[in-house]
Amino acid sequence: MIQFPSPTRSATGRGLVPFITQRTGEEAAPANLVILRSRGGKQRLFYGDEDVRDRPLRGLLWARCGFVTDDDGMPAGEPQWKMMHPYRQMATMLAARCQICTRPARTPLGYVYLAGPDDEDPGQETILTNQPPVCVRHVRTVAALCPHMRGEPMVLLTPSAPMYGVMGTVYGLACGEVVPVAAPAEPLRFDDPRMPLMLASQLVRRLTRFRVMTVAELLDELDAVGVAR
Repeated sequence: MIQFPSPTRSATGRGLVPFITQRTGEEAAPANLVILRSRGGKQRLFYGDEDVRDRPLRGLLWARCGFVTDDDGMPAGEPQWKMMHPYRQMATMLAARCQICTRPARTPLGYVYLAGPDDEDPGQETILTNQPPVCVRHVRTVAALCPHMRGEPMVLLTPSAPMYGVMGTVYGLACGEVVPVAAPAEPLRFDDPRMPLMLASQLVRRLTRFRVMTVAELLDELDAVGVAR
């Protein structure tokens, strides 16, 4: 599993680079996928040369992607601002760490998740998110750096966010070749029958008990309970 580092800075001068952001040179690995049948006759996706690191969560096969690091082992290279590194996203989401600095994200009020101002219906009972949480000190940073936040994100404050499933690509066989057959727009639950053939690239959590607020309202409430930021 990834060792969480301290925050890094961009060579572009745009300030902090979120830990989850993919960097130039961190390319997807060659496919190298095979589909085998179990004793029960069910098909399952494998890497031809996989090891335990390829199934970091619930036995799911995870998308391979390169790592570009500096001499201290920190993510390096120009940020690709609209892309999340599949393994860093998964590790950060799994551990409930801040997507910017990787510090524990829980606050005295709960966990803070952000969405673009028009991404979610605030009246719905359940929201699924692939965005890892943020810590108090970096709420404004995400609002400024993330392209789809557009400066005024929707704050979702929740006491808990259970894991729901994953996003990725479902594979199958065509003329003996392993080929992608679906890239579902919605996350698949962990118990979805397609999971054995899924190459996962993002971990998704489920928010059911949440409050919708603005960044200013959140910071006011945190100030009221004496949280430093």
